[in-house]
Amino acid sequence: MAFVLHDMFDLPFSDIADIVGRSPAATRQLASRARRRVNGAEVPRCDPDLAQQRKVVDAFYAAARNADLDALLHVLDPDIVLRTDYGAGRPASVVSGPAAVAEQVRVPQGGRLRHLVINGAIGALSIRDEQPYAVMVFTVAGDKIVRIDVIRDTDRVRRVAAEVDRRPD
Repeated sequence: MAFVLHDMFDLPFSDIADIVGRSPAATRQLASRARRRVNGAEVPRCDPDLAQQRKVVDAFYAAARNADLDALLHVLDPDIVLRTDYGAGRPASVVSGPAAVAEQVRVPQGGRLRHLVINGAIGALSIRDEQPYAVMVFTVAGDKIVRIDVIRDTDRVRRVAAEVDRRPD
């Protein structure tokens, strides 16, 4: 809907956002995805092999922790997209391209990760100062990370953390 309203009827994303109940940035991303699909550039499917996904994501974590830009760029797809959802009232941020995504990646001192599987994809609960901070979901295809979705909405992150705490390791 976002794609059709914007590209066919020239409606601004801010108006479309009200219609679809999303932020203007999220609406822009919806339209972009639809445009790529219409133009034949399908969003890659996640590799179904969880062990392979984990291997790629572990290499990503190691590169981020060591601030190894070359290693980080090696695991990021040339068309990578990093999307961060901050929750209602704040627009999502979207960063694309390996250099721009690599610039956003920081592992804080004392931070830790708890690995998760979310909808068949490797993810992580990021913990800072012993508090849940973010949930990340990685789309891995062809030994590269093609997408990273980050949830920073405090309520949603806490709900995921509570669910994770109820599961046995």
